[in-house]
Amino acid sequence: MHAVVAVESVIVESPRVQQVRGLFDLAPEKTSRLRWEVALPIEDRPWHVGLITGPSGCGKSTIARHLWPRETLRSAALTWPRDRSLLDAFPESASVKDVTALLSAVGFSSPPAWLRPFHVLSTGQQFRVTLARLLAEALADPAAPLVVLDEYTSVVDRTVAQVGSAAAARAVRGHNLRFVAVTCHDDVIPWLQPDWVYQPAEGRFEWRSLRRRPRVRLDVVRCQASAWPLFAKNHYLSDGLCRSSYCFLATWGNRPVVFSAWLPFLGSGPPTRREHRTVCLPDYQGIGLGIVVSDALAAMWTGLGYRAVSTTSHPAMIQSRLRSPNWALSRPPSLASGNERRLKHATTRLTAGFRFVGPPMDNKLAAALLGG
Repeated sequence: MHAVVAVESVIVESPRVQQVRGLFDLAPEKTSRLRWEVALPIEDRPWHVGLITGPSGCGKSTIARHLWPRETLRSAALTWPRDRSLLDAFPESASVKDVTALLSAVGFSSPPAWLRPFHVLSTGQQFRVTLARLLAEALADPAAPLVVLDEYTSVVDRTVAQVGSAAAARAVRGHNLRFVAVTCHDDVIPWLQPDWVYQPAEGRFEWRSLRRRPRVRLDVVRCQASAWPLFAKNHYLSDGLCRSSYCFLATWGNRPVVFSAWLPFLGSGPPTRREHRTVCLPDYQGIGLGIVVSDALAAMWTGLGYRAVSTTSHPAMIQSRLRSPNWALSRPPSLASGNERRLKHATTRLTAGFRFVGPPMDNKLAAALLGG
């Protein structure tokens, strides 16, 4: 893809313009011109994610609008109903299952928040919802399987931007789409893992090979139930917490990220612990942190001689567990029966039961974690 991009504007000779010309010895030109020679060899090989980056004023947005006018207009023209759920803004051709799957794919897996209007969401949530909707519209239009998003991550916290970028890249590649991010923030590169990067300020284009994204260190500790309110509103079923729960908190640096609570299992059979509540805060969803913490605590219980089981109705969690070698399906998605009827939600919606079969945690380490 080769293009010459030029922008011209007439300079009106007002008194102030004339004064500035005199002060800074500027040439008496009647037209201001900017010109870029753009060479993007993106037809040479397959790709899914591209990045245009550089400092403000280097021509990123202008070049993107010239190369992909339809796609940049689509992203800039998005509107959202103020008195209805954000779900109602997605293409009518997309089923509820498709929409919720896309929202989960970009790391926005909080069903209670899906019911809210777009304008009441946090900036981090709006960023993810916008991306999900653009992906949905691209999927609904086979002639335009490309998404171009200007000012990418410009209004969100940098940690949120990085985690969101990892989720975005996975969603784009998973749906076999193409996505071009336009941003002045190059800190997203290790997380977005673009197939190519173009820097207009230097006129430089490079293909990139996929690399492992940065490692995330989580510290998991036993905690009090008083940590739950921070996470409660984001649970997809209920904000209730059983008083007999064993509670654990995972932090990233000094930031709380994941809360997980477990209960004794009431029923016959070997000593068992059941996952009760596991919630990852919305800003950190999309890279599997909740799943990692859940697996670690299940390994802790098995390291202490218990069985670890989990019942979930969240479609994304069910799919993740079905793919995971650490969990075995004990009950396919269905309505609860027998002892499981004490789980009220399991009688009104499909749930799936799983048993942890992954490697147990070292007994001494598990005892230390449980002991707090």
